[in-house]
Amino acid sequence: MMKSWQSLALLTGLLCKVLPAAAIEYALPTEGSRLIGKNIEYVVPNDGHSLEQIAAQFQLGLTNLLEANPGVDPYLPRPGSKLVIPHQLLLPDTVHEGIIINLAEMRLYYYPKGEKKVHVLPIGIGQLGAGTPENWVTKVERKRANPTWTPTENIRRRYAARGETLPAVWPAGPDNPMGLFALYIGNLYAIHGTNANFGIGLRVSSGCVRLRNDDIEFLFKKVPVGTRVQFINQPVKKSLEPDGSRYLEVHQPLSRSEEEYKSNGIVPLPMTPALTRFIASKETNSKVVKQALEQRTGIPMRINNKAATGEPVNHDELF
Repeated sequence: MMKSWQSLALLTGLLCKVLPAAAIEYALPTEGSRLIGKNIEYVVPNDGHSLEQIAAQFQLGLTNLLEANPGVDPYLPRPGSKLVIPHQLLLPDTVHEGIIINLAEMRLYYYPKGEKKVHVLPIGIGQLGAGTPENWVTKVERKRANPTWTPTENIRRRYAARGETLPAVWPAGPDNPMGLFALYIGNLYAIHGTNANFGIGLRVSSGCVRLRNDDIEFLFKKVPVGTRVQFINQPVKKSLEPDGSRYLEVHQPLSRSEEEYKSNGIVPLPMTPALTRFIASKETNSKVVKQALEQRTGIPMRINNKAATGEPVNHDELF
């Protein structure tokens, strides 16, 4: 049974190139393919770093590492142990344009106009009860360096219930919860930085999309006003590759209620008709599909039926 990792929010390549303190840049795959990147095997050094620090080093959110490495100690991973750094991904099933935010995997995809590449950045999103919008298409309305923060009445009440009084307007600066850069989308939301050194890959915000400060600075400099922004919620991604390989990438769905939140991580997966047909194909290995749906590692798993391809399938193919 999968252990719940969501409570941590309360406590705190082949084709892949890591850019200095910014995003992970992937070359777009060939036509008809969604598979990008390559996973990395990482041996934990004896340096006392937490999983959050390792996640930041590899441009991941904390949840990405927890999904890919079930059972790892998030506070002090055991020195000498091996971690999977999940840098292999399936592109979301939507247009390759502008900014795509997949809430379920807590990643932001940015497709620069006219370039055959995609930048992938980890994000933090809204808490349960203060959810980030989903199934929404909008655009970058404006950008601002050194933003101020004007908390809404609901946010002020939520903080007051914890004994904290917020100012009417939080002045700009490094202590501002919005960080040093913001991209405003729609009327109520923003993609912005943070004044904390944790929370990326977790449900911690009041509804906005939160990035590490180097990442939001990268986006701020690169993304023009007017850029299309789409919010999706795809915990299960699939791909039929040009060579006939079939992949599933399964993430833990977001809890939608207190009951689901307390269910020890067992949140039902949404099964669309297209996904059901894909899984039910005679070319898929039902045992591997079951493993992918149960383990929810966030890593693309090849699910081909050996008999359908005439080739052996390595069920442990992570690297």
